[in-house]
Amino acid sequence: MTPAIETLATLSPTDRQRLVEVWEGAVRATHHFLCEDDIQFFKPLVRDAYLDSVRLACLRDADGCIAGFVGTNGEKVEMLFVDPAQRGQGIGRALMEHAMALGARSVDVNEQNPQAVGFYLRLGFVQYDRSEVDGSGKPFPILHLHRP
Repeated sequence: MTPAIETLATLSPTDRQRLVEVWEGAVRATHHFLCEDDIQFFKPLVRDAYLDSVRLACLRDADGCIAGFVGTNGEKVEMLFVDPAQRGQGIGRALMEHAMALGARSVDVNEQNPQAVGFYLRLGFVQYDRSEVDGSGKPFPILHLHRP
């Protein structure tokens, strides 16, 4: 049985800290193109701005700890991160299915993260554009995907 997806309408300090931990763990496990300075650049942005700019939903493990989360804004998935210790258990897929059920039809993904690119392609997304830099102007190419 798949655990229930929980909407995080307001973030407690504990939940906010855990979301940042999940983000950082996932980034370190999958974003090998980022250096430590890049991670430290993005971390306060995630904690203090990005989490508050999206509609958040999460899945918790058996102990009640957030195992993964998705953030959407309108029809776009802005973020999806899964605790690296819990990857491969269907958490990302369940979160994306939840987001798509709410109307999400597009996502941007780092081109240099082939696991994530493959994940979204397997879910039926297709590339419609590419940017040489990310939203912060850093030289990390972004693939723009949508679900027809």
